[in-house]
Amino acid sequence: MRIGMMTDVYKPHISGITNYISLNKHFLELVGHEVFVFTFGDIDYEDDESQIIRSSGFPIVDTGYYLSLRYNRQAKRLLQSMDLVHVHHPFLSGNLALRYCRPLHIPIIFTNHTRYDLYAHAYLPLLPEVISDKLLQTYMPSFCEAMDLVISPSSGMAEVLRQLGVKSEITIVPNGVELERFHQPAPIKERSDLGFSADEVLLVYTGRLGPEKNIEFLIKTFSGTAEAVRNIRLIIIGSGPEEEIYREKAARTNASERILFLGRLDYNQLPAYLSICDIFVTASLTEVHPLSVIEAMASGLPVLGIDSVGVGDTVEPGVTGLLSSNDPAAFASMMTRLCLDAELRHILSLGARKASKKYAIEYTTQTMLEYYQRLVNKAVPRKRGLRYRIRSLMELIR
Repeated sequence: MRIGMMTDVYKPHISGITNYISLNKHFLELVGHEVFVFTFGDIDYEDDESQIIRSSGFPIVDTGYYLSLRYNRQAKRLLQSMDLVHVHHPFLSGNLALRYCRPLHIPIIFTNHTRYDLYAHAYLPLLPEVISDKLLQTYMPSFCEAMDLVISPSSGMAEVLRQLGVKSEITIVPNGVELERFHQPAPIKERSDLGFSADEVLLVYTGRLGPEKNIEFLIKTFSGTAEAVRNIRLIIIGSGPEEEIYREKAARTNASERILFLGRLDYNQLPAYLSICDIFVTASLTEVHPLSVIEAMASGLPVLGIDSVGVGDTVEPGVTGLLSSNDPAAFASMMTRLCLDAELRHILSLGARKASKKYAIEYTTQTMLEYYQRLVNKAVPRKRGLRYRIRSLMELIR
């Protein structure tokens, strides 16, 4: 099967969507399928994987995204040779899928990875909330209606789509993780070699350092907890547009010496760093189905998060972690409890590792493949007609 992954942004930009596409591409190729990634910009970037197809675009400030309303001719023709396309962003890529693939009856799948309602508020603060919500309520229902299959990684995100007016059938397929690398990470130096003592409780956050991730909340609550619990450290792994701002905010707290920014790590190093930590913390409210949380659970880390879509769908309170309200005092109280109660951490650690097994990439990839094959089989008879052949010829000579 020839599968086209369509995304507005790809490597070197790092995000949960980028990791999702790269990981799924790898496992689909392992079982014999051809997978192409269609994206924009970074024409001169040297990819570490094959079949990444880039079309030029205008860079949007320093976000890593590029603006373009078309693929180049070669990319378009290659896209139109796919058996199926899988869209990961609904706006630029989604519109191109409808424009290039729908006339040829190529099946189109859309996975909604992002809380676009909350991201709009984070990145476009001057845009009134009512306007951004209205735009989504106008666009998303009709776009999803045009898809052959709409996928949500979590039931909470499916409910968000319903609130935006989407009436199409929504299928739940969780994001997958390569569990083995987190269950048995490659060894790194001892804690002491990295500047941590054996009796310190290490809290860790991994992910993008952007306004949508609520890092300022995390720093604030940690500094409050650090006043009561002296043997704790917060490790922040990742980079993003707000990194320097967060470093400065952390430096102004009374716990500045106990907050360590490691920056962006090679993904292959991440499991080893998670393995020396005790608790995974996140204050993000914009997740859909966070890979970082699943990776932490696979590493045996209890998770402390805010009860919201995505995190709330993944973390089971009292079994794999704790969920707080979006209140600094409540979050700090739960953080303190986890730091002081080693037995509770042990119980949640066991539960987290066990629960992570349902997100094994081998299982989620096979589930997705079944949907792919069903849609391709359904589309083949339509492709054989005279109308299809005429339409194909017209598309190719444009």
